[in-house]
Amino acid sequence: MSSEVNRVQAPKVIVFDLGKVLVDFDYSIACRRMAETSSASFEQVRDLLNQTTLLFDYETGKLNDQQFFEAMGTATGFKGDFGKFRAIFQDIFSPIPEMIALHASLRAQGVPTYIFSNTNDIAIRFIREQYPFFANFDAHVLSYEHGAMKPQPKLYEVVERVTGCRGAKILYIDDRSENIEAGARRGWQVILQETPERTYQQVRARGFQLHSPF
Repeated sequence: MSSEVNRVQAPKVIVFDLGKVLVDFDYSIACRRMAETSSASFEQVRDLLNQTTLLFDYETGKLNDQQFFEAMGTATGFKGDFGKFRAIFQDIFSPIPEMIALHASLRAQGVPTYIFSNTNDIAIRFIREQYPFFANFDAHVLSYEHGAMKPQPKLYEVVERVTGCRGAKILYIDDRSENIEAGARRGWQVILQETPERTYQQVRARGFQLHSPF
């Protein structure tokens, strides 16, 4: 165990981001497929998601599934029904097997684990149906259910309330530096996910026993 870790208490719970940590995703897949069924170009669909508040409003619960579908349809001239739209926005995920195995190893040791994600209902319905590991968490803190997104403090407060832990009792894994920094400001132990191998090393350094797949 490193001297850096020795200076802090061992974490009591581990909080995982979802996208780019446990599952990969690529919105360009959805943008391309939506452009094929609408009057908008790939670039226009991409800009609609990246440069307007539509996705933010959806992932903070200001828009429900139907409202998001209708707003995207109006803006792009999408010609499909809601079922086709949902299928397009679900077909963007792939598992990260090493990280799913890391989580399984922690659960086998009795470590409480939590999901903490900026996400939406369409994505979560798909992940819940397709990836059994998603059910094996103590709880899920999802942006669209709480009206806030990381790195807004409100969502971090929900994590502390749900886990019953604060400060260094929480170990938090996320791929975005701004989200990690928000956790660090609350005294959480944090790991910026750069590669699964590096994450394994940092979790193991905190005293957890992990079988390395590398």
